[in-house]
Amino acid sequence: MPELALERTRARPAAAARPFADNVDYPPLLGRPIVFLPGLALLFEALRWWGFGATAIGRGLSDLLGLSGLSPSTENVAVAALATLVVGLNLGVVMRLKLRWQVYVVWLELALLILVFFHSFNLSFEFIRRKIGFLLTQGLTMTLYISVVSIAIASVLALLGAMAKLSSNGMAIGVANFYTSLFRGIPLLMQIYLIYMGLPQLGYVVNAVPAGIAALSLCYGAYMTEIFRAGIESIPKGQWEAARALGLKPGATLTRIILPQAMRVIIPPTGNQFIAMLKDSSLVSVVGVWELMYLARTQGQTEFRHIEMMITASMIYWLFSIVLELIQARIERHFGRAHAR
Repeated sequence: MPELALERTRARPAAAARPFADNVDYPPLLGRPIVFLPGLALLFEALRWWGFGATAIGRGLSDLLGLSGLSPSTENVAVAALATLVVGLNLGVVMRLKLRWQVYVVWLELALLILVFFHSFNLSFEFIRRKIGFLLTQGLTMTLYISVVSIAIASVLALLGAMAKLSSNGMAIGVANFYTSLFRGIPLLMQIYLIYMGLPQLGYVVNAVPAGIAALSLCYGAYMTEIFRAGIESIPKGQWEAARALGLKPGATLTRIILPQAMRVIIPPTGNQFIAMLKDSSLVSVVGVWELMYLARTQGQTEFRHIEMMITASMIYWLFSIVLELIQARIERHFGRAHAR
């Protein structure tokens, strides 16, 4: 028995070193017939009910296999069954690959499905080629500028709000609670309008870009306040007491001991907030900011190519969201090194 325990202990680092793996052995649900077969049956029924044989992809499969001579209902059932069979075989092959290759293959297949879906729109790629440079140099640059500045200001507001909520000062707690309640309770679009059109009523004329940055910063700062508060509270109080026993001041305790440990909890939801802000920055287009969505909408109107510009802008947003996800993953690994097994 001791030898067996020793062998298991030695095997753990190798298992933990595998990509995308952790210390929990999850059951391979997709590989079990009790899940696999009913799932395929539901897929077949959904495709048949949807009328997959009448879609562009379904008609292509029907022509390829010579099923066009069948009645519409029989052709629909045959194409749905064929698609279900292809999906089942694909799952069987993918599940036999290593975990990393499973992720890569699934990503590639889903991306190809998205491209096929967009290709069915009969897009004008020449129009996209002419406009994409302007979208990137003008629209994307403005979107990134607004998002980066806003997330920086929101992080400062969130830290201040979290410290106020955790303090023993009743006035600070009241102000922080009112701030989070107000800016989480009012829609972001309404906040943009209130700042852009409301402040001039008081004699302060605000340009569109600063108004958008202010609205995004205040709104996301309110949401992130709870993230920072939860991260700080996740650190045991004994850490504060130990720092106080060593003679550290509260500010040094927060910046040198508490926050570095709390970042492991703060980073994942904060990264999600930044990705959400990248997309919500499109709302500032309502006050005339030349960001990505505004330019996509206006450029599409020139030649009535709205769908081309909307899809192009969507792909740009998605690609930069992927970049942010990769950056977030690296930051998470950096702050989670002390907790890695």
